[in-house]
Formats: sequence, C-alpha cells, structure tokens
Amino acid sequence: MSQRRRRSLAFLTSGVLALPLLAGCGAGDEEGGPVAAGQDIAMTSRDRVADGGVVRWAVDTLPDTLNTFQADADATTARIAGAVLPQLFVMDAKGQPVANPDYLEKAEIVAREPKQVVLYKLNQQAVWSDGREIGAADFVAQWRALNGKDSAYWTARNAGYERIEKIERGKTDLEVKVTFAKPYTDWRSLFTPLYPKQVTGTPDAFNEGARGALKVTAGAFNLGAVDKKTATVALTRNARWWGRPAKLDTLVLTAVPRAERPAALAAGKLDMAEIDRTGADRIALAHRDAKAAKGAEGAGGAPAHGPGASVTAAQATMSWAIAYGADESKAKEEQASRAANAEAAKKYAEEQNALRTFAVRKSLEPAYTQLAMNGASGPLADERVRRAVARALDRKALAEIVLKPLGLPAKPVGSHLALAGQPAYADNSDALGGQDTQAAQALLADAGWRRGGKITEPAGAKAGPEASSEDDGKTPSGPGTGNDGLYVVGQDDERNGDERGGDERAGDERGGDEQGGAGNPQDARPAAGPGLSPALTVTPLAAQQQASLLAQADVARAAAGPDAARDTATTDTDTDAKGAPVREGDGAGQGKASAAPAPAKQARTSGSMLAKDGKALSLRFVLPSGPGSESLRAVGERIAQMLQKVGIQAELKKVADESFFKDHIASGQYDLALYSWPATAYPATDARPIFAKPEPAADGSLLVEQNYTRVGTDHIDQLFDQALGELDEGASRDLIRKADARIWAAAGSIPLYQRPELVAVKPSLVNAGAFGLGAPRFQDIGWKKSPAATEKNAKEKK
Repeated sequence: MSQRRRRSLAFLTSGVLALPLLAGCGAGDEEGGPVAAGQDIAMTSRDRVADGGVVRWAVDTLPDTLNTFQADADATTARIAGAVLPQLFVMDAKGQPVANPDYLEKAEIVAREPKQVVLYKLNQQAVWSDGREIGAADFVAQWRALNGKDSAYWTARNAGYERIEKIERGKTDLEVKVTFAKPYTDWRSLFTPLYPKQVTGTPDAFNEGARGALKVTAGAFNLGAVDKKTATVALTRNARWWGRPAKLDTLVLTAVPRAERPAALAAGKLDMAEIDRTGADRIALAHRDAKAAKGAEGAGGAPAHGPGASVTAAQATMSWAIAYGADESKAKEEQASRAANAEAAKKYAEEQNALRTFAVRKSLEPAYTQLAMNGASGPLADERVRRAVARALDRKALAEIVLKPLGLPAKPVGSHLALAGQPAYADNSDALGGQDTQAAQALLADAGWRRGGKITEPAGAKAGPEASSEDDGKTPSGPGTGNDGLYVVGQDDERNGDERGGDERAGDERGGDEQGGAGNPQDARPAAGPGLSPALTVTPLAAQQQASLLAQADVARAAAGPDAARDTATTDTDTDAKGAPVREGDGAGQGKASAAPAPAKQARTSGSMLAKDGKALSLRFVLPSGPGSESLRAVGERIAQMLQKVGIQAELKKVADESFFKDHIASGQYDLALYSWPATAYPATDARPIFAKPEPAADGSLLVEQNYTRVGTDHIDQLFDQALGELDEGASRDLIRKADARIWAAAGSIPLYQRPELVAVKPSLVNAGAFGLGAPRFQDIGWKKSPAATEKNAKEKK
C-alpha cells in the first residue's frame, strides 16, 4: 500500500492545524459559490510598500526537516518551501489552484488518448540559486524519488507520481513533457514544491541532505541561517530572483508556542503571529482600555482584568490581615505571595499597554472541525445510531458558539471534501438530513434502543451526569490548563459558550481559536504545530496505525428513575465498569485474606435515557484538555446536551493534548471526538485515505489509513477512484460531490464549521495576515510607506 502524507488536526484546538496553504489553469469562478470569509491581509499595491526591512513571523516549531515529502515535515516546513522553492501551482483566494507565472508560461493537457500527456512550458528566466536553469532533469529526479519504486527513498507519500510513465524534454529546454500510465485528474498537485535534482537525485541526498539545509533554492527568498539557540529561521531576499523582488530584506520565522505569543508580541519579539482566542481577546481588551483611558481624565492603573482582577474585597482584606498578622510564618508566606501577584499584575498591565499597538486580522482557515464517530464497534457500529446522533445536532448553533462572537460567518460546512468557494464544494448535507429530534428518536427506536429499558450495573455505581466528566490521569488541572471550567457552555443554551459580558469583548477586534498547540485534526491541531494543540494543524502523524482496535468506552451509566426497581444481579462473568471480566476469587491466595467480592449487579431502568440488552446508550466523548481548546470543549458540552435530549448519554473525557490524537483518535479509543481536517484543492487524491473503507490485515488488525472513524463503503472508494481518473474536470467534480453525499449518508463524521483564523499584526504590515484559503505571496509582504513617502513617489512619477 502506498504511503500518504499524514495530516494532523491541530489543529484540534489551536493546534490545528495555522495551516499553510495567481491567472492561468484555474477552474471556473462559478462553481463552489463565494468563500465563507475573504482574506484579511491589508492588501496594498507594491508601489505603496517600502523597500527593505525585517518581519518576524511566529511559527509553532523549528522544522525537523526541510523536505516536505518526509513524514516529519510540518507547517513550518511548508512555509519555508513556499518562500524558497518553485511552486508551479498555488492557491488563489478561493482555494483554487492556478498556474504561477513566476515559474510557468503554460501548463496543460496536450493529449488524452491513448495516454494523458501534460506539457509544462517553463518561465525562461527561472533558474536555481546556483545559476542552473530549472528543467526536465529536476522533474525526472523528483518523479523517481517519489514514485514508490525505490524503497531506499524515505518518502511519506507518492500519490500521483506513481501514475507517471515517463518524463522527457520537449522541443526546447524550457519544455517538460509528462506522460501518464493512468489518467490523473489532480496532475496540478505534482511538482509543487519542486526540489532541485541535487536533493532528489539520490536516496542519501533525499533522506538526509535536505533535513537541515537547502543549498540550492529558487524562490523570492533564500534560506539563511537556521538558529536553534534563538529558535529562528532567516529567509533573505534572493538576488538572483527574476520576478518582482521581495520587498523585505529578511523574513525571520520565530518559534514561539501559542500560549506565549501575546507576551512575545508585547515584548517586541514578533511582528505577526497566529493567535488563539485568548490572545485575540487580550488585544481587544487592550484597545478597549485605551479608548476608555482617552475618554476618562485621570484613568489609569491596573486593568480590570488579568492577574488579581477576580480577587474580591473580602479576599483582599483577608490577605492583608494574614500578611501583617501575628503568625510570622504565615505572614512571610503571604507577603511573598502578595509580592508575586503584584509583579504579575504589573507585568500584565505593561503587556496590555504594548498590545494596543497590534491589530487582529480575521478570516476562516482552510480547515473544518467535525464530530467524528468511531464506527468500529459498540453502539456506533450501527449506522442508525450514527445517523441519529447526526440528526440530534443543531450544526448552526454549534458553529455560532465559535464563530459568532468573533464576527465571522457561522454557516455550517456542507461538504467533507471542499470548502465554500472551491470548485468541488456543494452542500450535500441533505443526504443525511438536518436537525430533527423526532427523526433521531425514530432511528434509535428502530435500532432497538428504548427509554426506561432494564439495565444492569454494579451496585453503587454512579449514573448520569455525576459520572459524565472524566480525565485520563495525565490531564493537568488548574487555571489555564483547560481543566478548570474556562469557557465552557453552561446549561443555558442562550449563552453560546460565552461566560463574559458583552462589555468585556471588543467585537470586531477579537480573535477566536479552538486550536491547541497544531494542529491542527489544529481543532484539533497537534500540540507541536497546527500551537495548533491537537488541531488538526498540519503536521504529519509520526505514529503508524495500531495493529488492532482496543476495547471501547466504559460501560455506560444512565440516570435512574427515583422509583427504579433493583433486582439481584448475576455473578457470572459479566464485565465490570472497566470492561474486564469479574471472576470470583481473583487475586486471592492460600494463607492470605480473600479479596473483596465483586460488587453485586442490580437491575434498574434507564429512566429518560435509552437502553438495550441491559446496557444504557452511553458514548465516551474525548476532548483535549489543554489551553487553547476552550472553544472545542464548549462545542463538546453543547453536543452532549443535544444528545441528552434524544436519550443518549455522552460521557465527556478530557485528555492531555499530547495523547489526544495518538492515544485516542488514531488508536480508536473513543466513541465521539472533535477534530479538524485541512481542506485541499485535490480531494480525489488527498481525501481518499481519510474516507477509504478500512481493510483487514493478515494479522487480523484493521488498516484504516487516515480514516479514524473506521466507517467506509466500497461505493465511496469506487467514486474516488473514478474521480481520480476522470480528465473532464466538471465530470470529476460531479463524482467528488456524489462521493461526499455517500459520506454524509454513512454518517461517520459530521462537518460542523470552518475554523477561525486569527492573526495579530502590526497595522503597518501589509499584504499579510489572515490568508484564508489563499497562499501568501511572500515577495509582496512588507511595511507600508508613510504618507509623505507615498506622496513623494507620486510626484516623481509625474
């Protein structure tokens, strides 16, 4: 089986996945409709951008490799490649691939029969930094490295390259002719980025030569120093660049964890940074305080938020009394604590003052958050139960929890395979149906689940809400950890997950983010990258799929009616609350006290919740616990409330960010989960492994590729295969839409909303910010000229 690049969520929470993602061979503008939210980058013509200067741009981590085709490549790898290597096709503002005139004069299919032939006509000025022309030799070397025939190359994917039969020079050195053994609709995805033959020509060079350095490049920028001590990568203007020169002298990528970015911005260490909801709120509050100070004479002092702001008058009085009381030991401790708190408040106030100089630019990321349902076993193996879960959800209300407070459009995503604006996008959610409580209840009844059903549990076991919130023992607790009740949805559905008053939020200037530390599935980005926490950010998964699925969630517990009958339970080999067989005398030995007997099981009814075959309908709902995941957890709690209305108990389990994806999602240890997938312009290629039907391996394990819901059908696979080989673009998109409708009907995952993208920037930084579905144009990023300089230039032109 060919390997494919593994993308992570990050950005589940924040961590997922800032996703990295102008006319020519693009698709028509009519299909896909308008984008949900446009770019917010302060677009400015180049003549109004100053020449020179430095911009410091935050990234999640320094890259482990500079080779985007290796398994440990991440979002930083992709960002560097976008600035220093040829990108034959790039994404426009609607997420559509278009030919890049800096490298291509033309690229088109010139023959379809008997075989597909694509002819690339290269820009005659395009050269590598060593002076050599970009040409067929570079194409051939990359094809041989990535086609999967030579196992000496350690590649993470070969999708598309294995379909190529041969590559040859055209009529001139500027023409490259690629002949395909099998038709390939996503041919534009190939050779972006394009590496020089020095990198791809041999296995040793491919595997090791481009991990820490790129000696030969061909972009608007060159790769400068990679400094691990300062956690920076310097990109410098390329003197050999034939296109419009980069406006900046240097672009410095600086690794800063997302939680630390507000402080780094305030300290002057960054000029631009993707931030989470908390960081965006801090900037919004800083602007609000600045406006309030202007309107109130004598205003000043510590802000009414931040460290110490929640201390009541009574608490402050008690602290003072202890600090200056008769007990010298306690007084000394309290005085030290008061001093530390005062220092923290002072530092916070200074940071807030500095954050006033930043703006928050907002759009929607090229990624969507979904509710995933593990269909491998348990109640969700029944398609009727999965469909019932989906019909119980008010997807618009869930989108509003995250997006409405940010002033971003809160329209639910209608496709698994494309986002609004992309040619393949169509809202196929009607294949499953919208929110309908009665329909959900009918589906559950048809599957045999009944209210008031007889259930059996160990005596004394908690049922219902008391047992619904768990952690995995690795979860940190306390303020800022995400395990302290921060930004969670209460019982009142009108709160939309916002516990603060409207006066504390600055509307349009606020940011929002459910990303964790990258990734990434940034909403879930993995903690590394998508900051993206687990967001589905977009770093590749390092771990291989586990050999087999493990046991499902704990035996469900449901609320019992007050008059529920209790009968004596059997004491055979029924499983206990952890699913392990209960045997009489286990652990007892001769001469030792006998072990305590297993708790007797008692029969009772499930009350308002559903039960079947003696078991309550309870699903383990896994959520990341770290900072930056507050919005994700708010959505999770609202989903649990919606499911409770149809008789399904969702037991919320908060787990550490670092274990969320690897130990739970990828290994199948969940029933319900929230994470994100990045969007793609090439769904026939990139989305197939996400929705492919799992296949049993020889050892009895299940090969799931990236289909972590374990739900798939032969028909869906066939539609993907047909779309991949269909060279008529319209017909291929129709097949993708049909596949999406089937994916909706299978109800393995339910798209909820497009992830928010929040970027803190200095206001004078232009052509940069929230890029939305588009790719950055690195050579246009720069500092806006002063009005005087702009006026002077205008006079000189006259």
